[in-house]
Amino acid sequence: MKRFFIIAALWVPLLCFANSASAETFTCLACHSAMQGKIRTEGNALIDINVDADRYAKSVHGGFDCVTCHKQFQSNPHESARSGDVPKDIAALAGKISRKAKADPVALAACMQCHGDAYAAWQESVHGKNVMNGKQPDGAVCTDCHGSPHYIVTKDKIASHVNRKNIVKTCGECHEREDIAKRYNLGTQIVERYDESFHGKKYILGHPNAPTCISCHGFHDVKKWDDPKSPVAWENRQGTCGKCHQGATRKFVAAITHKPYGKDNPVPYYFEKALILLLLGVFAFIVGHVILEAFSEIRDKVLKKEKEEHHE
Repeated sequence: MKRFFIIAALWVPLLCFANSASAETFTCLACHSAMQGKIRTEGNALIDINVDADRYAKSVHGGFDCVTCHKQFQSNPHESARSGDVPKDIAALAGKISRKAKADPVALAACMQCHGDAYAAWQESVHGKNVMNGKQPDGAVCTDCHGSPHYIVTKDKIASHVNRKNIVKTCGECHEREDIAKRYNLGTQIVERYDESFHGKKYILGHPNAPTCISCHGFHDVKKWDDPKSPVAWENRQGTCGKCHQGATRKFVAAITHKPYGKDNPVPYYFEKALILLLLGVFAFIVGHVILEAFSEIRDKVLKKEKEEHHE
């Protein structure tokens, strides 16, 4: 009976999912929903072999066959791969991103079938060029931002990695890493400095119009800040900031940056110092005023007492 209940617990989610899944997907999940642990592929990538059938069914890809993306596999994945059946454009792209997607570059490249515009923009971005041209394994691809393709949900849901409430944390997964910041000279504590800014404080408080990373930098087509096409390039910053701050000037946009405060970024540095001095000055005035007021009260009482004693 114990064995029966264990088997039933594994198969009930699959039976519920069967209505919207093909026979191929049902066959794949019959094993992968029960299997646990990780395995190392021929490309030396460590992958999780478990797929939660219920979460997959609720994802945006829940109605797709597994082989829609995993094109190199047949109905029986243990048979030899049929590389000749992989479309040439997907195979070519898979070769360019293989250094990053060691587990299954074909599946990652297959995103372009449905998300052609997004993929085209990504290929021209600093992230895409870093992966395809630079052959760097730390460049961002679809799964770094959106999470596992098996569990992606629409961005309006709180579970989405790119939901407004999660997007800063998602970007910070890479941009807060010291090794990446050092390798690409990005500066440190970028997210921390955003949190300390006026924008960041409004975002933390839940203001619906507070700008996030993608408000200024974009998302699929992120460019390096000195790229003329970048929204945060010096020639474009007034227009970018002007979307929220009408009439923004060059002096105004110079203060919006992730650079550490110092000689290279004097506007916010000295403005912060001035605010600190102003704050200290106000407190000093208040404390001084209270002390003088107390002294005045004590002096008046002492003088009054002396006058009364002299009169008597």
